[in-house]
Amino acid sequence: MIKHLKILEFALSSLLRRKLKNLAIVSVFTTVTMVIASILFLTHSFKKEALLILQGSPELIVQRIQAGRHALIPLSYVDAIKGLPGVGDVRPRYWGYYYDPLTGANFTVIAYPEGIRKTEIIEGSLPGANEHGYCLIGSGVADARFLQIGDELFLQDIKGRVLSLKVRGIFKKSSQILTNDLVIISRPDFDRLFGFPEGHATDLTVQVYNPTEIQNIAGKVKKLLPDTRPITRSEILRTYDSLFNWRGGMLLALFASSVLAFVILAWDKATGLSAEERQEIGILKAIGWETSDVLTLKFWEGASISLISFLTGIILAYIHVFYFSAVLFEPALKGWSVLFPDFRLRPYVDLYQCFVLFMVTVVPYTASTIIPSWKAAITDPDSVMRG
Repeated sequence: MIKHLKILEFALSSLLRRKLKNLAIVSVFTTVTMVIASILFLTHSFKKEALLILQGSPELIVQRIQAGRHALIPLSYVDAIKGLPGVGDVRPRYWGYYYDPLTGANFTVIAYPEGIRKTEIIEGSLPGANEHGYCLIGSGVADARFLQIGDELFLQDIKGRVLSLKVRGIFKKSSQILTNDLVIISRPDFDRLFGFPEGHATDLTVQVYNPTEIQNIAGKVKKLLPDTRPITRSEILRTYDSLFNWRGGMLLALFASSVLAFVILAWDKATGLSAEERQEIGILKAIGWETSDVLTLKFWEGASISLISFLTGIILAYIHVFYFSAVLFEPALKGWSVLFPDFRLRPYVDLYQCFVLFMVTVVPYTASTIIPSWKAAITDPDSVMRG
């Protein structure tokens, strides 16, 4: 044990003698680790956030499809679906998207139901079930339109007339990942804004008594109403999972040059030693060091660099994602959304992902420092120092 500590001490002093070269290696190694770890942390956290958000979503959503696109669904389908065994409450939903030419943003507009209740995420008051001319808005809408509680939100309906809505409540910023672009209005105002036809809804939510029967009920709905598309909660989760995996792969592709730099660095270490390093090994052999001691020395040198770089990269990635909201990846995350919320993800770290990252960075680099050192260590010290 004492021998290894002495070798480790010598390895660290050897690294400090070549501090500029090793600092460059640590910088590249740390950058690559930080980028990859940031993408892994971000993807995993988004999956966890989506899972938590969708836990309260309906077990089954039924949409009508016409010409391959989502179309309005007749309310007559409610009674047809309610007649299926195992089905509980079936409710219509009224929602749509409104393009705001003043801000260039798309608002998500929802008609509030008669059962809407005051929640802790709303500042202000709620309109009554039969009141119209009022609205609740997300913080992103309020900021984009410079609105406060009591101000007027002006929208243009389908006939080109101005619809004036008094702001009665604003969702708090703590809920903006869900409510940032939200505008909630009454059914009469919703019908006027979009020219919504009587007897139709945007889609239907279906309550299923037995969770194990959701897929079976979805199949029965499709068979009973062939022009519909039943969507289960598990299918939505799988879609989000695939989406985040795709975005993670896209981000990795964007930073492929950093990964390539690391590969070149490891290859350079594996293909040979510098003349100074070869002379150092020759001197150590000449003064009585065993081949195993030289390999232990080089192992500790490679392990020290790779472990310091790996841990620094992991810490920087954690800070980047969970304290600075992954600002490096912000353009790729925003996409086409104008009212993109400022999110603060809750820390979710997958230890398995960290272990895999450790195995594909630290282990190969450490091994690449030992192989050329072994070749020099088994060579005659005199020829090594001469060469």
